[in-house]
Amino acid sequence: MDRSKIRNFCIIAHIDHGKSTLADRLLQVTGTISEREMQDQVLDDMDLEREKGVTIKASAVRMEYTAQDGETYEMNLIDTPGHVDFSYEVSRALQSCEGAILVVDATQGIEAQTLANLYLSLEADLELVPVVNKIDLPAALPQEVAEDVENLIGIPVEDVIAISAKLGTNVDRVLEAVVKTVPAPGGDPDGPLKALVFDSHYDVYKGVIAYVRLFEGTIRHGDWIKMMANDVTVEPIELGVFRPRMNAVKELTAGEVGYIATGLKTVRECRVGDTITLRENPAEKPLPGYRPAKPMVFAGIYPTEGEDYALLKEALEKLQLNDAALVFQPETSNALNFGFRCGFLGLFHMEIVQERLEREYDLDIVATAPSVEYEIVRAHTGEVEQIDSPAELPDPSEIDEVREPWMEVQIFTPEEYYGMVMELAMGRRGEFVGQEYPAPGRVVLKFEIPLAEIIVDFYDKLKSGTRGYASMDYEFVGYRASELVKLEVLVNRQPVDALAMIVHSDDAYHRGQRLVTQLKKEIPRQLFEVPIQAAVGKRVISRATVKALRKDVLAKCYGGDVTRKRKLLERQKKGKKRMKMIGNVEVPQDAFLAVLKLGDE
Repeated sequence: MDRSKIRNFCIIAHIDHGKSTLADRLLQVTGTISEREMQDQVLDDMDLEREKGVTIKASAVRMEYTAQDGETYEMNLIDTPGHVDFSYEVSRALQSCEGAILVVDATQGIEAQTLANLYLSLEADLELVPVVNKIDLPAALPQEVAEDVENLIGIPVEDVIAISAKLGTNVDRVLEAVVKTVPAPGGDPDGPLKALVFDSHYDVYKGVIAYVRLFEGTIRHGDWIKMMANDVTVEPIELGVFRPRMNAVKELTAGEVGYIATGLKTVRECRVGDTITLRENPAEKPLPGYRPAKPMVFAGIYPTEGEDYALLKEALEKLQLNDAALVFQPETSNALNFGFRCGFLGLFHMEIVQERLEREYDLDIVATAPSVEYEIVRAHTGEVEQIDSPAELPDPSEIDEVREPWMEVQIFTPEEYYGMVMELAMGRRGEFVGQEYPAPGRVVLKFEIPLAEIIVDFYDKLKSGTRGYASMDYEFVGYRASELVKLEVLVNRQPVDALAMIVHSDDAYHRGQRLVTQLKKEIPRQLFEVPIQAAVGKRVISRATVKALRKDVLAKCYGGDVTRKRKLLERQKKGKKRMKMIGNVEVPQDAFLAVLKLGDE
C-alpha cells in the first residue's frame, strides 16, 4: 500500500460518550465486517467489557475505505478506553497515531476525561477531528456543544461533525474528515526496522502476540527479530493485521499497524513500550517508548486454598502480559498465608483484575482492603522508605514523619451542585485550589485531596450527590507529611494484619469504632467469648465482644442444693477458659469485604 494512502487514528472521549458504538459503525460503513458478524461493541471482546459497557483494553483494527475522490485508503483505527483508571492505555495508543477523533456527547457536553484525553493528544501532536455524538436523543444540544468545542480547541463550529453513532447518521462524513485532516505516516520503508509495541496478549499456540506500529523499515515473513530492551532474538511465527480478527500477511512496512506473533512464552521477554528491530540490520537506538504506569492503589490478593498459590502466580503473570500497569510481588500474612501484594491504577482497575482472575483463570481469591503507597522518614538515620502495606509500618518511635500521596482533582459539575461537591471534597481533607467556567451553567472545581480519601467511595458519592452529572479526573502531585497512624485490629487478642489500615489520627477513633461494630456482625459466634479490638500503637480505642454460644448445662439439674448448680457452672467456665487459650477464630471473607464497605455513615 502506498504510504500516502494510510491513515492511523484513534477515538478519544469521556466514558460512555459512544466511542465503541462509533467504532462499530465505522466497521460497518467500510464493509470490514459483514451484517451477519455485526454485534454491539465488536472491538470489546472481553466478557467484562460487554457486561460493564466500558472499554478496558485498547484494540486495533484495519479498514479499507474508498473516499469521494475515488482513492482507496487504509484506515488503522485504535479504539481506546475512557475510564480515568485506564488513561495509560490511551496515552500508549496515541503514540501510534497521527490523528484522533474527539467524541463529545451532545447531551452531556465536555466532561473531565474529554479534557484529559484532549491534552494527551495535543501533547502527542495529533490532528483532531471533533465529533458531537448522540444527536438522535431528545435532550441533545448539538449546536451549543459544538460552540463549547470551538471555545476549547479553536476549531470552527462548522467543522464539528454532528453524528448519531447508534443510527449511523453522518458517519461517512467522519471518515472523509479523517482522510482530509489526518496526515499520512512518515518513516523510511528501506531503513532499519523500528516497530513500537503498544499492546500485547498471550496466545497458547502462538506465544506472545505483540501489537506494533512500524515507524521505520519493513519486516517480511521469515525475518528474525530482536527486542531492543533485552536483546532477545526470535523468528516470528506469523505477521498480520486485525480486520478485526487476526489476518496473516507476508510483510508489514513503515506506517502500518499490525501484529507480530513472536512465539515467546514469557512476559518479561516482550514488554509493552519496547522497540522491535531486525537481527541482521538492527536500529541504532530504540524509540522513546512510554513512561511506565505508576500504580496508585495496593492490595493483597490471596488464594482461598493454599495449594492454588502457584496457579495464582501463573494467572497474574499472564494478566500482566496484556496489562502493563499491573505489578505484583509475593507476600505472606499470618491470617491468610501466602499471596501477592498487587499494585493497581485505581479501584476500578483492581475490580477488573479480581474479576478476570476469578473468571478467566477460575480462581477463588481473597483481597485485602486497598491502601496507597506511603513514604516514611526514619527517625535516627533520616532515610526515606516507601511502603505499600500497613503491616510494614514500623513502630512510631522509629518514624520521624509519614508522607502520603496527594492528587490534583478536577471536578466538572453543573453549577447547582457546587455546594454539594465542595462539602464532599472538604470532608475528605481536600484543599480548594480554584475554579473555572468552561461553558454556561457548568463549573470546573479544582482541589488537592489525599489519594487515600479518594480511592474507596469518593467517585460513587460524587455521582450519587450530583445525580450522575459530575465527572472527575485526577493526577498525582506529590507526597506530603500528615499525622498518620496505623489502626490495628485484634481478634481474640491476635492482630489480623490483613485488616490493618493507615488512617489520619483525627479519623482513627471513628474508623476504629465503625470497623469493630462491622466485624462484630461478621465474625461467627464461638463456644467462647471473642473480643474484637481496634488499637493505635499500644492503646485500644474501641472494643466489642462476640458473645459465646452457651450450652444450658443446668437443663437436667432440677431441684436439689444450689451448690450442685454452681459446681456445673464453674466446670463450664473452666472449660471455656481452656478452649479460649487454644481456640482459633477463623475470620471469614465477608469480614475483609466489610472493611472495604466502611462508608461515611
